[in-house]
Amino acid sequence: MLEVEQKFAIADRDALFEQLEHLGATRGICLEQQDFYFMHPVRNFAETDEAIRIRCNGAENRITYKGPKRAMISKVRKEIELAFDSGQPAFEQMAEMLEFLGFQPLRTVKKRRTPFTYLLHHNSFEIAIDEVEGLGTFAEIELMAEESELQEAETAIIQLAETLVLTDSILKSYLGMLIESETQTDSP
Repeated sequence: MLEVEQKFAIADRDALFEQLEHLGATRGICLEQQDFYFMHPVRNFAETDEAIRIRCNGAENRITYKGPKRAMISKVRKEIELAFDSGQPAFEQMAEMLEFLGFQPLRTVKKRRTPFTYLLHHNSFEIAIDEVEGLGTFAEIELMAEESELQEAETAIIQLAETLVLTDSILKSYLGMLIESETQTDSP
């Protein structure tokens, strides 16, 4: 499966909550997320457009590989995500194991995520409202799709974004945006 996603900066989180609830989207439990990204020991993920992270999602932990983005309007990439033992000790052990394997910590992305699910026709949209530390508030609309369904999934996301009056899709990840903002801040 491939992740098809569009991300938008939003100014009024509460108005978007109301729109989603009016559409019939189901609101999930708000969670604090911490994403710890790592650099690969022998290849440059910035050049290959890949990522590996471990995520603390409330009490749950996950490790995720994200493949290179494909050239489309939406962000499309292979994503493999696996859960591992919950709790801070397991999270710290996974980070330690990655470091023993040669991965180096790169950056942490902290956010407060309010998830929604929205069923429309045969699509099950995952919509996240993220308040990202150091960046602001964003909405992500995501579908998982097989290779043969990519164009249909992208069209469905674009239509839902139009319904929600979300414009100017952002292709960069939160990690990329944070690194870019730090680079701009450090420049004379």
